Formats: sequence, structure tokens, C-alpha cells
Amino acid sequence: MSNTIPGKSTALIAYAPFVGFFIAFFINQDKKDSFATWHIKNMFGIFLFFIASLVIQSSIDFTIGDIVWAICFILWIYCWIQAFLGKERGIPFLSEKFQEWFTFLN
Repeated sequence: MSNTIPGKSTALIAYAPFVGFFIAFFINQDKKDSFATWHIKNMFGIFLFFIASLVIQSSIDFTIGDIVWAICFILWIYCWIQAFLGKERGIPFLSEKFQEWFTFLN
């Protein structure tokens, strides 16, 4: 008997830099896995925070943008580890909001 979680590899792909989210989204379209969908939505939220950090860096203050980027990076690694461990756990409060807000990714 296998103890692998359906959608785990797709969830891990979602956290790959730059294109992983898109690849995981299209892989998940064929066979919907709730675990993969949860992590795809989570990564989409983290991706938006990365974009916000770049906007802050270029438009508001470089140092604050770097701090936001570093926080995003740490959260991204943490969420990847949670996917690797097979858990639907992410950023406290925000990951659950991502699940509510990003229903178009179902």
C-alpha cells in the first residue's frame, strides 16, 4: 500500500520559481486534486506578495521592499516544506483567505 498523497507532486511543482504555479495549474486541470489545488491557491497568494515587494522596492522604498521580499521568501520556503510533508498548512490566517479569494483557481 502506498502512503503518497494524491496531488503531492503537483503541489510541489506549484512552488517552483517563476513557471511552477502555471505548470501545476494546468496539470491539475486534468485530474483535480484538492491537495494540489490548496497549494496552487497558496502559491498564487505568495506570488502576489512577491509582486507587491517588487513594486514597493521600485516605487516606495528599496529597503522596505527588500524586507517584504525576504519575508515572502521565508514564507515560500515554509509553504514548500509543508507541501513536501503532505500538509495543507501555510501562512497563518492568509492561507485560509487565499483559499476563499482565489476560487477561480479551482
